[in-house]
Amino acid sequence: MSYPAALALTVATEVPVYAAALAAASQAPPGRTAAAAVIVNCVTHPPLWWFLRHVPLAAYWPALTCAEAAVVLAEGWLTARLLRLRGPAPYAASTAANAVSVLAGLLLL
Repeated sequence: MSYPAALALTVATEVPVYAAALAAASQAPPGRTAAAAVIVNCVTHPPLWWFLRHVPLAAYWPALTCAEAAVVLAEGWLTARLLRLRGPAPYAASTAANAVSVLAGLLLL
């Protein structure tokens, strides 16, 4: 899969999850929540893609697991800052969104 296709898949699958998950936790309008989701993906996706391209095949699955855990934390933190949220909601949304996009990517491979 090319990088633009991978980024498009990630954004297409994660933005709706973020918007739905944060609707109850945030007073932010849905457009702002969606914009925050796009921003956090544009921040985390390039380094994740670069990193995974340099991982030896034998270490891919452990590396993917660790890298996705780091992305979940980074996106949760960034979402919390962008939307001025406290508590676990941005981290839960990040976990759900990233789980959906990883599953979508695996299904397409």
